[in-house]
Amino acid sequence: MSDSGDNPGAGGSGDVTWTLHELLRDQRLTGADDDLTVAVASIFDASAVASLDGAEVGSSVDVEAGARVDDRVSGPVRIAGVLRGRYDDPVAGRVVVIGVGALRVIVTERRKAFHAADHFRAVGIDPLATDIIVTKIGYLEPTLYDIAAGWTLALTPGPVDQDLGRLGHRRIERPMFPFDAFDAAPDLSATVLR
Repeated sequence: MSDSGDNPGAGGSGDVTWTLHELLRDQRLTGADDDLTVAVASIFDASAVASLDGAEVGSSVDVEAGARVDDRVSGPVRIAGVLRGRYDDPVAGRVVVIGVGALRVIVTERRKAFHAADHFRAVGIDPLATDIIVTKIGYLEPTLYDIAAGWTLALTPGPVDQDLGRLGHRRIERPMFPFDAFDAAPDLSATVLR
């Protein structure tokens, strides 16, 4: 599933927490049942990663992360779970993976879009054994496409929101497609101006 509203490759901050807030509210995911696994890539927050420096892998952790750069959509998210792993990445810097029930939340020191299946493997998550992968991209890159059983572009709010009606355009000439309803299909042919 693409968390498209916070795609770092399109200018998103990589720290919008809206989707993670929604996932953490779902008790089917946050319960102790490990029959389902959902990887969430990622939340960028250097201070959250640093706050876990003394934590041992396998220990219980409780950290607030995200919304340091962009808090317009949602505030920081509390992640209380088990530290599943600690990694170093050439782009993301230090990386921690926190398990909260079925969720595997990836928190990075620096912004990174998880575009490839190997990005997940590098942080201890087997994408082929994961039921749902939520990643902050706008479309599937080839290695993710190759392993996907299906794909959903979630129109999530954020700095690169793909839901045009939600963007609040005000200085446009009305009526304009797709912001307004039309009795018939609008003529969307191109006009060359000279």
